This record gives sequence, structure tokens and C-alpha cells, in this order.
Amino acid sequence: MDTEAPQDPRKSGDWISGNGHACRLEGLLNPSSYRFEILEKERLSESVVRMVIRAPLVAASARPGQFLLIRPLEHSERIPLTISHADRAEGAITIIFQEVGATTRELGGLDPGQLVKDLVGPLGTPSDIRRFGTVACVGGGVGIAVMLPVARALKQAGNRVVGIIGARTKDLLILEREMREASEELIVMTDDGSYGAKGLVTDALSRLVERERVDHCYAIGPLPMMHAVCRMTKEKGIPTTVSLDPVMVDGTGMCGGCRVTVGGEAKFTCVDGPEFDGHMVDWDTLRARKSIYREEERLALEARSGKA
Repeated sequence: MDTEAPQDPRKSGDWISGNGHACRLEGLLNPSSYRFEILEKERLSESVVRMVIRAPLVAASARPGQFLLIRPLEHSERIPLTISHADRAEGAITIIFQEVGATTRELGGLDPGQLVKDLVGPLGTPSDIRRFGTVACVGGGVGIAVMLPVARALKQAGNRVVGIIGARTKDLLILEREMREASEELIVMTDDGSYGAKGLVTDALSRLVERERVDHCYAIGPLPMMHAVCRMTKEKGIPTTVSLDPVMVDGTGMCGGCRVTVGGEAKFTCVDGPEFDGHMVDWDTLRARKSIYREEERLALEARSGKA
């Protein structure tokens, strides 16, 4: 196990730049920078896991809205996961993910002290953080983890942040305390009414926009939720940003797997996104593309569980 203290690549040394980010050349040549040790693991709900991983070079340049590609084991598929928090001083990044497929279950099966096979990032275009005025930050399910760093940055930029978070039940709700700290006001919704107000996040957003002026909206969560938010905000003339998560392979724009249609043009989520103008997204095409590999995903999950 690597015992070398994490290095801060912002300090002395030669720097190289790529995709707008900088990192120290010495850090790139140091093999310990590629030993991605799991430092902490916590279950936020039955299927949602918070994991802190040592990755000093990624932590040094990560910004809100960016993601990484991670492969837990030698045989695993590479999957994209948004960076929920980057601790530059500790040289560590935090990811929060839901165990829904074979690869996320393999990742969730690792424990502190173990290494993930490989990890690359930060990838994608950072969030557009500026002073809008009042911003509604709508997060659903595990999308709340993606929303959190964006909400924090928007608040720090001087916006009035109204957080709206929701889940099917109380047991599936995550990061309430953190989102409350990042918001001037937080509205909690559950589908079954087991916690907070009963209903969907769109119900809360509808009441909010009737109550006060909302200058911008961020929506991150399940595709139907983001689509419903965009339909509502488009009618109200509220600019809306969404974070998309289509199938992704290499994270560089080379494979084309994450292609989406935005404003009638083909965009690649990994390099042009993952955030887009929600009113310009072709939601029907996106929904169809996300379902392309559903059968393969089912077979992979069965193979992992020994059913195949």
C-alpha cells in the first residue's frame, strides 16, 4: 500500500496545461499519483454509496459540474461519475453513486484500503457559475449528489439559492443537511409523503415560481424529472440548466457514445457537457439512446449475480 503523503501539485514545479486545466509535470511522473486508494466509504441509503478516493491530481483541478471515468476492477466497464467534492488539501475526491448495474455494484463492493483499477478526470465542462439572482436548485434521487457542489458554488457567487430535493421515500433521501447548508431555503419532497411534503419536486417548483421570481433553474436527477422541470420552466420563461448522463465510453469525444441532440445540433456530453440548456435538449432522442443497452445491462447484472 502506498504510504507516501499526497503532494500538492499547485506548489512548485513545472506545469502543463490541457483542456483548460493545469497539473504539475512531476505529479504526472509520480506513480503514487495513480494509486487510487479508497479512503472512506459510507452507505447513505440501501443502494447509495459515498466514497472518498485518493486522487491528488484530479482533486487539484476539479470544478463543480465535472466528472471522472472510473473502472473499479480489471474486468469492469468504465463508467462516468460526477465529482461531488474535491479536497485539494487532502488530495482526495468524493463520489456518490447508486448501485443499479454490474459496475456500480462492483465499485460499491470495494472497501477502504483497496484500490480502484483506474480513474481519469476531471472531465467535462465546468458549471456556469455566476450571479443570476434567485436560483432554484432541483435535485432528485442520487442527482442531489451532483447538485450539491453546484449549489455551493452558486451560493458562494452571491445567488439566493432555493434548494428543492426529492426522493421516492425518506430512506432514499440523501444529503439533506449538506443541501440545507448550501441553500437559503430548502424544500424537501417525497413521493409517498414519508418525509417532508408529499409530492414531486415539480410540485414544489411550481409553488415556488408562483410565490417569487426565479431567475435561473438547475435540474439534476432522473431524465423524466429533468424533462418535467424543463417543460414547466419553459412555459414560465425561466432559463434552465440540466446535467445529462447518457451512455459514455472514453470521455474524450472520440467514441460518440454520449451523443445528444441540443438545439438541433449533435453534441457530445463528455466534452460539450454534461450541462446543457434544458429547453434545447431533444428529450425523446435522449430517452431512446439511454435504453439502447438495456438488455446488455441486464445480462451483465445477471452474470455478476451468477444467474447467467
